[in-house]
Amino acid sequence: MLYTTRTDAEKRRSFRERLASGELLRLPGAFNPLSARLIERRGFDGVYVSGAVLSADLGLPDIGLTTLTEVAGRTRQITRVTDLPTLADADTGFGEPMNVARTIQELEDAGLAGLHIEDQMNPKRCGHLDGKQVVDAGTAGRRIRAAVDARRDANFLIVARTDVRAVDGLDATIDRARQLVDAGADAIFPEALRSLDEFAQVRAAIDVPILANMTEFGKSELFTTDQLRDVGVNIVIWPVSLLRMAMGAADRGLTTLLEQGSLTNELDEMQHRRDLYDLVDYESYSRFDSTVFNFQLEAD
Repeated sequence: MLYTTRTDAEKRRSFRERLASGELLRLPGAFNPLSARLIERRGFDGVYVSGAVLSADLGLPDIGLTTLTEVAGRTRQITRVTDLPTLADADTGFGEPMNVARTIQELEDAGLAGLHIEDQMNPKRCGHLDGKQVVDAGTAGRRIRAAVDARRDANFLIVARTDVRAVDGLDATIDRARQLVDAGADAIFPEALRSLDEFAQVRAAIDVPILANMTEFGKSELFTTDQLRDVGVNIVIWPVSLLRMAMGAADRGLTTLLEQGSLTNELDEMQHRRDLYDLVDYESYSRFDSTVFNFQLEAD
């Protein structure tokens, strides 16, 4: 009812086991706890929490303005309501190696199954924008080593994201991926690859799982899960998709309200009250409340 029925350790262990099986795990991005519940209900394999979405939710651009406290707070809200494992975007770790170590432990405590740390310079940029800069291999490796050394649960997944593709090309991306694996990364997130062949080349170069980012309006083509599975991708995220759809629907609804003076014509596009109550498990709260407050005061 109030909380997930699975412990953090159980979620992490099952996530690792499924990842080791070689299947493709599908993680849509949740923009709030309610959307995480919907992701679980529709049968996906996990939940993703995007830094870009959290920034946008706060009315900020995705340029490293969010804090560790804000990310930990939002991820804790999301992990609380779903039995699915949750993977989150931890940007550059909110600082250098000591900050990265603290980030790992704070986000472990928030209930995550794993997170990714990227090799951009601060201030970071959205992975699909031009003008990014990356740190040298030594700095990137130290971030990952700090993350691996700091975790207390060996099943907590440390994903190393590299943004080198847009800066120095694919060969440099493969070299960086290998270096990050040597530093201890459990998986590699090669950002902004351009083709299935590029994913296949990264897959062939390393022996840990790889993650594909299928964000809309970016540099990567929107490949299907079957296409990604065929080239050996192990995790796929759609980080901003649900937020984009929700905001698009909200914008259209507001336009209708201005033009027509009511939302009568939009009712078929809305989540019905009964479906919302079902998603938040309203009945179980009511049932619990009735079992607690069923006493009577004795007369004096």
